Amino acid sequence: MKAFATLLDRLVLTPSRNGKLKLLADYFRDTPDPDRGYGLAALAGALDLKSVKPAMLRELVLERLDPVLFQYSYDYVGDLAETIALVWDGGRKERVDDGHQPRLSEVVTRMNSLGRLEVRGAVRDLLDQLDPSSRFAFLKLATGSLRIGVSARLAKQALSDMSGPGDNKRDVTEIETLWHGLAPPYEALFAWLEGKGEKPVLATPAIFHSVMLANPVEEGDLAKLDPQDYAAEWKWDGIRVQMSSFGGTRKLYSRSGDDITNAFPDIVEAINFEGVIDGELLVGGTTRSNSPTRTFSDLQQRLNRKTVNNKMLDEYPAFVRSYDLLFERDEDVRAEGFLERRKRLAELIERAPHDRFDLSQLVPFSTWEELDQLRLAPPDPVIEGVMIKRKDSVYQAGRLKGPWFKWKRDPYNIDAVMLYAQRGHGKRSSYYSDFTFGVWADMPNGQELVPVGKAYFGFTDAELEVLDKFVRDNTVERFGPVRAVRAEPDFGFVLEVAFEGINRSTRHKSGVAMRFPRIARLRTDKLPRDADRLATLTAMVEARES
Repeated sequence: MKAFATLLDRLVLTPSRNGKLKLLADYFRDTPDPDRGYGLAALAGALDLKSVKPAMLRELVLERLDPVLFQYSYDYVGDLAETIALVWDGGRKERVDDGHQPRLSEVVTRMNSLGRLEVRGAVRDLLDQLDPSSRFAFLKLATGSLRIGVSARLAKQALSDMSGPGDNKRDVTEIETLWHGLAPPYEALFAWLEGKGEKPVLATPAIFHSVMLANPVEEGDLAKLDPQDYAAEWKWDGIRVQMSSFGGTRKLYSRSGDDITNAFPDIVEAINFEGVIDGELLVGGTTRSNSPTRTFSDLQQRLNRKTVNNKMLDEYPAFVRSYDLLFERDEDVRAEGFLERRKRLAELIERAPHDRFDLSQLVPFSTWEELDQLRLAPPDPVIEGVMIKRKDSVYQAGRLKGPWFKWKRDPYNIDAVMLYAQRGHGKRSSYYSDFTFGVWADMPNGQELVPVGKAYFGFTDAELEVLDKFVRDNTVERFGPVRAVRAEPDFGFVLEVAFEGINRSTRHKSGVAMRFPRIARLRTDKLPRDADRLATLTAMVEARES
């Protein structure tokens, strides 16, 4: 446990990517099995201490600390694990100084073997036993939120780096391909990386395979490219998924590799082919059924559910618009060009007809100017732009510059007023960096500000200093870790908010929900009275629906 705790401490204090890579590679190289495998799983978000819940951790710390004092501490620190680690009274100090510090693998194995009635006492004893650094590391594992600036992709790149120089070095794409067919503590993977074992063999390709990602079109990108070398597709406003079917096993995965099979039985039961298909999950009807595709807000009714009832299946029927083919039966076709893979995909969809999946349409164009006009006036309101793919591009995991681009419609923009602020996490835990904003609405008592969204990125570090200072200087009320700030017609903070879509919503008082809002600019030149009205957002929804 100590080695993993030391790694976390150093990663938090190391801002550079190369510095983090060296720390990770050294940890994987120097730490024995199975500890390093569980450390890798934690860094990649693949480790779950099922029996240890944040609510239980709160209850344990409140056994030893006044609730008001804990709440003030949590409000100041902004991170549950860090707060508990700092305020925990170890009680039996001799166990910290003289006792055995357990290994990471021992902690994970024990916690996942305990019954519901045993875990509370075991966690209490462990927190007493661990030194402060290891206690913080354990609590981070338990809450599932490391927030140390390390992505799963960076951890896999570190595995490539530790595998050795020259011909012995394993390519990160090869590691990505194996990743989702393996489970912690990855001992076979490490043996292969170090040249001590054979490459792990996947029992079936019907697992999740890391997806290929596109780069947004930036100014000057298209001027360097010949449009004749590229094909275009509509970019639909759904979520990226992968359908995998082989040997009777049928699965549906999100773009991050989460298994969402049980939430979409209507999709999975309809799979009547063998292979792996990349596509977009949507609600409504396919081109086969001649029913319209419905909005993202309709799709949201089906998302984040472990199970789904018959009423939900009937009211929000899901389907997959197929983009690409990774495997045809057990043949890996990712090394073929995009148009060759698409031809195979079209034939597969035609041989296996069903109204739960169809083929994405290509968008004919001859110049970038022509495609731009199509992008800005798509034939369906659920289309949010176009995808541009090099015709000969192979399917590679990750976000490579050049083969694929996404060219969305220009984002929506409004001026809104800051209403609430909450502390961030990780390196932002000392700042108010999560902001709820609102617009003016006609209410029975006149014009009032109503919340319409929340954003926590889009601003620079210097702008964060400005925002944080305004929150501290103008707090009018506290709600635990949340502060309400002064917001009046002639005094407040106006934010220019950009977002990529808007739909009706019954979950929000305003009746609307934004997609991917971000803070585009700090409008210190405007007063709150100049901010937008709710009618403006409602008109955007109506225009989208028309």
